[in-house]
This record gives sequence, structure tokens and C-alpha cells, in this order.
Amino acid sequence: MSLLDTPIGRLDGSAATLGELTGGQVALVVNVASRCGLTPQYAALERLHETYANRGFTVVGVPCNQFGAQEPGTPNEIAQFCSSTYGVTFPMAAKTDVNGATRHPVYDILTSAADPEGERGDVQWNFEKFLLTADGQVVARYRPEVQPDDSSITDAIERQLG
Repeated sequence: MSLLDTPIGRLDGSAATLGELTGGQVALVVNVASRCGLTPQYAALERLHETYANRGFTVVGVPCNQFGAQEPGTPNEIAQFCSSTYGVTFPMAAKTDVNGATRHPVYDILTSAADPEGERGDVQWNFEKFLLTADGQVVARYRPEVQPDDSSITDAIERQLG
């Protein structure tokens, strides 16, 4: 099974695959949390989504409560927070574990990708980012402290969009 064929639920509880969430577009998959010091990255993620959406790009948010219990909300609470606080319009997956024995299969594949220093393995914290090609290949990994509008990310998106 390819990464895009991997089932992962939507935040609203409906069934989907990662490919359905990305819409067959270049995508930045990000594990997100509502109560984290990095939560303001939602604003930059939404700007990325809006800037490149008409060129075949999307952000996919993946809520995760594994880091300091910083995403404790219900799906409705998460959706309301994202919409009212940051105006999020990009697709959101169901709350998902990204590390450990309960790691979601999508993250089994994503965490095998290396960051710019060549390190693979567990997600370090909320807002770790993975850039995917339209056909689901992981082409870049960015650690949480890299801002979504950093030129390393925007340049990589531009390269994928041609």
C-alpha cells in the first residue's frame, strides 16, 4: 500500500485516505496542537495553503496529543479552535498518534524520511512538517522550530509545483 492509499480519518470522523486529504496535490503534512507554544504556526500554515492552493498545493493538519497533552480537545473543539482562531481552511485529519506503539501507519512511513541533518525516526514535537509530492513521495522533513514560511519550505514547495 502506498502512503496516499493509507487510511486516515478526517477530523469530522469520516473515513478517508491520506490521498483523499491531500487531494492528489503537493502537500505539507503537519502534526498540530492547539495549546502549544508553536500553535501560532497555524497562521503561517494557513497563509501557505492560501498562497499555493491554486497551484496544486495543500496543507494537511494532523492533531496529536502526544506532546505535553497539548491537543486535549474533542474533534469539534479542535475544528472550532482552528476555524475561529486561525481561519484554517486546509484539511484536518482525526487526532492521531505519531510516535510509539500506537503510531499511525502514515507516520510509520513519514518518520522514515530524514531531516536536513540526515536524522530519521520519531517526531520531535508538535508542528513537525513533511513535504510530499503529488504522488505521495516524501521529499523533505522539517523539524518543529522551522517556521512554515521559512524559505527552505517555500523554495521546496515552489520546486515541487514547478
